[in-house]
Amino acid sequence: MIRIVPSILSADFARLGEQVREAEAAGVDAIQIDVMDGQFVPNITFGPGVVAAIRPLVSLSLEVHLMIVEPDRFLAMFAEAGADRLIVHQEVCDDLRGTLESIRSLGVGAGVTLSPETPAAAVRDAFDLIDLIQVMTVHPGFGGQDFLFDQLAKIREIREMLEADGLEIPVGVDGGVDTTTVPQIVAAGARVLVAGSSVYNNHGTVAENIDALLASIGSD
Repeated sequence: MIRIVPSILSADFARLGEQVREAEAAGVDAIQIDVMDGQFVPNITFGPGVVAAIRPLVSLSLEVHLMIVEPDRFLAMFAEAGADRLIVHQEVCDDLRGTLESIRSLGVGAGVTLSPETPAAAVRDAFDLIDLIQVMTVHPGFGGQDFLFDQLAKIREIREMLEADGLEIPVGVDGGVDTTTVPQIVAAGARVLVAGSSVYNNHGTVAENIDALLASIGSD
């Protein structure tokens, strides 16, 4: 099953609660909250307070993508705020297994993201602690970037490693997800599609845009 996970990075911040509820009404089961600290990436976005504000508005899974240095310092804060999954970058974790164990000890899901320059093999030793592997198909830090087609090979490589190990960990893609790229992303083996500007835009409603993404691969 293909899951569309809207990223609120592209939402209208002036009516964020409404935009999150629109995503739920459109039938998705999760949203992604991109947390940026101005250090790992140059932009600055949300903190635990935004997660706490969204939590009572929807029953959606809140998946918090931590594009931050020293993520271990903030795991408990985001879990307490209402996150259902914490996704960390492999590149900032000195002890990836230790960080994932800390996340799981908080009773939430544990995901790992790989930046474009990071090889697929960087997460293989932690497969047993991961419930989502997310491939960045743009450089982290800004929404609306062009899709990096060379990352399709990484998606395929991760999928092949998981199949070889007999694992069914979902592979996600974050960045440049639209009706043009989705068919290739899915063909490469990804099943979780994080979509920002292709969901939240002036070309259609949230529901219409999500339907268009699914229609591009013949799903409903």
